[in-house]
Amino acid sequence: MREFKGFEAKKMGGGREPLPVGGYVCEIKSAKEETYAWGSVLVLAIEVVEGEYAGFWKKDFDNNDRDDKKWRGTYRLNLPSDDGSVQDAWNKRSFGNFIWAVEESNPGYRWAWDEKTLKGKKLGVLYRNYEWAKDDRTGWSTEAAGAVSVEDCRAGKYRLPKDKPLKNKPIPAAAEIAEAAADEDDLPF
Repeated sequence: MREFKGFEAKKMGGGREPLPVGGYVCEIKSAKEETYAWGSVLVLAIEVVEGEYAGFWKKDFDNNDRDDKKWRGTYRLNLPSDDGSVQDAWNKRSFGNFIWAVEESNPGYRWAWDEKTLKGKKLGVLYRNYEWAKDDRTGWSTEAAGAVSVEDCRAGKYRLPKDKPLKNKPIPAAAEIAEAAADEDDLPF
């Protein structure tokens, strides 16, 4: 076998462990508003700063050896559009709760409509299970899905958001075959 350039014997990345479902005291590392065709989102880069999982997202980032690696510790809030819809009302309540959690967790801080002031602030972040799909694969991971005050997070005074399975998930082919076989009148056995 010929030797090739750039060879390095090392374990491939992948198969990473997700942050377990639960409440974590986190610090906001950055905050920015991103706009998409369907609306605006406040994107927060966060890090767990207390407990067994402190530094989880930094460790995840450092252990990722892919060229396109990115910070996976994010919390995304859909911003209200003031269109009067039911979804808009939900977005307003969620954003109001988020701001309350930040203000309650950081004495003296008051929201002044500048997302850059969120950097360095602490809050309790609730993680739930969610099902993802990419290409022909699916799986489960966790995502930031709610905010509470740091005090409530430390005391365990919160209710975790429900798991979020894929919508309109296709039935696997093996299940379809078994279902069709069960409908047969003349079974071969």
